[in-house]
Amino acid sequence: MNKHVEMAQISPAKVSLGLPFATALRTSLRNYSQKDLIADLMAGMTVGMLAIPLAMALAIAIDVPPQHGLYTALIAGALIALTGGSRFNVSGPTAAFIVLLIPIVHNYGLGGLLMATMLTGLILIGMGLLRLGQLIRYIPYPVVLGFTSGIGVVIAFLQIKDLLGLHTPEHMPEHFLERVEVLLSALPSTHWPDALIGFLTLGLLLTWDRLNTPLPRYLAALILMSMLAFGLHLVLPGFNPITVGDNFQWSMNGQTGSGIPPFLPPFVLPWDMPNAQGEAIGLSWTLLRDLLMPALTLAMLGAIESLLCAVVADGMTHTRHDPDAELVGQGLGNLVVPFFGGITATSAIARTAANIRSGARSPLAAVFNALVVLLALVIFAPLLAHVPMATLAAMLLIVAWGLSEAPHFVRTLRVAPRTDVAILLTCFGLTIFIDMVAAVGVGMVLAAFVFMHQMASLTEVERRVDDENMPFKLPEWALFYEFRGPLFFGAAERAILTLEVAMREHDLKTVLILDFTQVPTIDMSGIHALETAFHHLNAQGIGIVLSGMHPSIYRHLRKAGLEDVAGKMIFSTDATQTALAAAELRQHQRNQQEG
Repeated sequence: MNKHVEMAQISPAKVSLGLPFATALRTSLRNYSQKDLIADLMAGMTVGMLAIPLAMALAIAIDVPPQHGLYTALIAGALIALTGGSRFNVSGPTAAFIVLLIPIVHNYGLGGLLMATMLTGLILIGMGLLRLGQLIRYIPYPVVLGFTSGIGVVIAFLQIKDLLGLHTPEHMPEHFLERVEVLLSALPSTHWPDALIGFLTLGLLLTWDRLNTPLPRYLAALILMSMLAFGLHLVLPGFNPITVGDNFQWSMNGQTGSGIPPFLPPFVLPWDMPNAQGEAIGLSWTLLRDLLMPALTLAMLGAIESLLCAVVADGMTHTRHDPDAELVGQGLGNLVVPFFGGITATSAIARTAANIRSGARSPLAAVFNALVVLLALVIFAPLLAHVPMATLAAMLLIVAWGLSEAPHFVRTLRVAPRTDVAILLTCFGLTIFIDMVAAVGVGMVLAAFVFMHQMASLTEVERRVDDENMPFKLPEWALFYEFRGPLFFGAAERAILTLEVAMREHDLKTVLILDFTQVPTIDMSGIHALETAFHHLNAQGIGIVLSGMHPSIYRHLRKAGLEDVAGKMIFSTDATQTALAAAELRQHQRNQQEG
């Protein structure tokens, strides 16, 4: 790894005092040299060749024309790199979004997709400005692995139609099992030229890296399979695999054609773009309300993917990213790109890793990547119309395999605790059979319950006896108990119940000393449990000493109305005060008895 990369690190502590904006670019350019510029240019060219076929395939996978994927790689890719917080992230359309974007396209059309992308951008900007970037780390690994593996399975099944050239309904069913049923019933309609090109593409993608050539395997597959399909079409009657030009037509600037329009991305107003019925979708509160939940889900997934990608990049380069600036950059990219016909974007680990391995030094490498996409768009667009659909489907099958993280999935099933395995399989199944929103929501709730159970098991109440380890001599009329662990709603009731049972077993004791030294935190459930227990104990004539309490816990209890009450309850801070407080309570009890 280049030492220049290791030395120039982004320090979020230094940039967090200002607006989280373009921190990666500002840091990278401090000691930028001509050598770095050349390195970025070469890396950008390499990743650009990788991005072109994937951008087309990912757009087609959600049933929109392929140029919208290229517009996304061009506009969003450059803008996010310039304004984000990771030096090496490469953004654009990604496979993780496919299962979320297909329903939006089917229900609201291209216009709805662009509007949802705008809302996603606004939400991501808000998350970054509110400094929520660090919170993504609290999403448990089984949840992330479960829904990403599920997405990989769904994407793989979506490619079977184009891989085999099947004749299916124009709009496939939304539910997974119904979709599988349609695909199985369509298998007799397999088009052998598409199947041949598809399987040859898979073979090439799986073996290309062994040749150790500088040409990325996806670009190699796009070029070689397009040439092969065209050549076989000329020499074999009836060999006519379906191509991009067969499925997509365009009309722009008074011209028409098939495949991809050879023009710069046009400026459009998202609300003027067509809905599912082909009419301008318009702008209304009802539409925005309907798209808000999909946009929230897209924003959450985009944040997870981009920040995980940044973490991977940090591990490969020994640098640090600014998560809040990265969210702002992702938001700005998604807010702007719909005005140029682009779709939802986030960072892609495969392209980011390729960027680093190609020698990238700064976010400018991603900008050069976008310029390569631009050149392909305006120069090679007519040739891209000859790309077989089966080739693009085969590419996405490889992407789906990588997204599924099958080796990690199997290893987690083998070595993880049973609770984590249950969460993993729940998220995996819900992603496939319901949707990703349900998977993440249920997964987070299950993970929260498991965490609370584990934390509750750490909370205990232990009786201390009068021995050499006691901080003072314990009188025979007193009981001394230590609380250990957090007192929150998952543990407080159990801890207090243990305490009350102990007091019934020692009914001759009249003073109870509670040591809170090892209690790190308390919530309202814990406060309420203490209030209830103290009320019952005081009603039985038992005095209470609260010792060694953390200042923040003391403030919470005082705010709730718990304070020193003569003859009933006293707060103390050290052993001497505790002994004196216990003696004071005992003396008060004797005075009451004598009176």
